[in-house]
Amino acid sequence: MAADRATLKGLLQDLFEIGAVKIGSFKLKSGLMSPIYIDLRVLISSPRILRQISTLMWQRVQAAGPSFSLICGVPYTALPIATSMSLDQNVPLVMRRKEGPKGYGTNKLLEGIFEKGQECLIVEDLVTSGASVLEVYETLSSEGLVARDVVVFLDREQGARKILADKGLRLHSILTMSSILEVFEQEQMIAADKIAEIRAFINGHQILAPPTSTSATVLQGSVPAEPAKPRALSYAQRAELCRNPLGAELLRLMEAKRSNLSVAVDVTNKADLLRIAAAVGPHICILKTHVDVLEDFDADFGTELQRLAAQHNFLIFEDRKFADIGNTVKLQYGGGVYHIADWSHIVNAHVVPGPGIIAGLREVGLPKGRGLLLLAQMSSQGSLATGQYTVEAVKMATENKDFVIGFISKSKVSDDPSFINMSPGIQLQQGGDTLGQQYDTPEAAVANGSDIIIVGRGVYASGDAAEQAKLYQEAGWNAYLKRIS
Repeated sequence: MAADRATLKGLLQDLFEIGAVKIGSFKLKSGLMSPIYIDLRVLISSPRILRQISTLMWQRVQAAGPSFSLICGVPYTALPIATSMSLDQNVPLVMRRKEGPKGYGTNKLLEGIFEKGQECLIVEDLVTSGASVLEVYETLSSEGLVARDVVVFLDREQGARKILADKGLRLHSILTMSSILEVFEQEQMIAADKIAEIRAFINGHQILAPPTSTSATVLQGSVPAEPAKPRALSYAQRAELCRNPLGAELLRLMEAKRSNLSVAVDVTNKADLLRIAAAVGPHICILKTHVDVLEDFDADFGTELQRLAAQHNFLIFEDRKFADIGNTVKLQYGGGVYHIADWSHIVNAHVVPGPGIIAGLREVGLPKGRGLLLLAQMSSQGSLATGQYTVEAVKMATENKDFVIGFISKSKVSDDPSFINMSPGIQLQQGGDTLGQQYDTPEAAVANGSDIIIVGRGVYASGDAAEQAKLYQEAGWNAYLKRIS
């Protein structure tokens, strides 16, 4: 970092005060929802901070020692920074017209006085993919200027440095997102869970390829090319982002077994359930149960199922769908007839009662190393788990990441890669049943953001549960490999 910690802390506090740094949930140009937003356009109303930033950026460039005789700011936010730098350091400025040539007058794309062969420093406020910098670089090159260095205030650390380096551009930054979060953490400027959420977002949305240049197509009136898509992290990479140890264990288990399959065994006989569990165990990451449909449940059930889980390396998910107040669900989870918390690694809950339901379940489950899924969507026709209900489920999960490991959902409901999305209603053929269940294929579900596919009758009601589980395991895993490739 170019500035000492005290200077950096003071600058970040100033940026907070003028609204240049915002914490919350913000839709980016890419369509992604980000937990942090940096808006340096407001610097034009704060001359002191603008000059401080331009001075720090100049000092950073000088320390690196590049040679240049021109400055070009990336329109629009970086133009005031580049202008301040030009005025303070007496270095000529050139300006790229973002809208393209005017169509009248001199019809220039690059304004200013320059000669071919001159070296030019590119100035930008922040970089994510580097797309805007590359547009300016292409214009400078087309005019015969040489650009080798880019200075920015903030590198969001989402891929721009490598993308620019592949074009021969050296990136110099005052701050990185890591350095900002380090100050936030050490100075306790924002909550620890929010810092973890921002880190997870940055790590989970890396851009590997340079966006296709849109400058030429825009000038021709064409539709700009799609922005580069964020890289999908592997299960193993996402495990490192989980705050709940069981969530991390599950993701590593999935990677080790090459399985993102959960089989739901909704049978009414204990012996049948254990027999099917033994048959499908080698092919699954999770066995899902509805213990209250067993007609012959006994005290040994949990122990016997746990033995199979240990033998075949899968987790147990009791699909209890808790939906009462905190104190009641605490009693239902920890005691009663079934003592669910003693044998089931994972349970789930509706969010209708509010956050108290999570608090009640946490009291029982967290000391035992358990994890909770929230019902964000359902696979039944006409389900009311949509819209604001889903939004509130994601919000509650984000506020309780020590215990909540993910969601029951039909699609990806959160950009946080530490959350696991489990999707019910999966069959090899799309369709539905007479009771409103809607089915997706493994390929469609995983492409839509599902991490774990839940298959019920398609496996346990078949003539060969083991063989069917193997087919679904392969289909789900191949869909996952395609998603991360």
